[in-house]
Amino acid sequence: MLKKLFSGLFGSERQAPSGATTNAAEPVEYKGYEIVSQPDDKSGQYRVSGWIRKPDASGEMLEHRFERSDMLPAREACDTMMVTKSQRYIDEVGEAMFAPDPRRASESDSEKGQ
Repeated sequence: MLKKLFSGLFGSERQAPSGATTNAAEPVEYKGYEIVSQPDDKSGQYRVSGWIRKPDASGEMLEHRFERSDMLPAREACDTMMVTKSQRYIDEVGEAMFAPDPRRASESDSEKGQ
């Protein structure tokens, strides 16, 4: 009983890497990008999340973690929404999604100065 209580308070060690609790779906190709749905299973509901990948000029794979707050009751519907939202994101943002986050750069610069 105490073990269950402590694991609920402090988290379980059986969590999947990167927060995902399901296997990745087959990649979907879109305008040279690869969209991979890997939703997070939360008590029977699936959170829209996964990866958007694209090889750069040297062939190295660029990767962007894509997560949304949308929750759906079925895995198939979640995978479909992941692809739809990713396609819209690709159309709106394009390769800028792979640019370094300037907020993180300023955080690391301030840490170096200390």
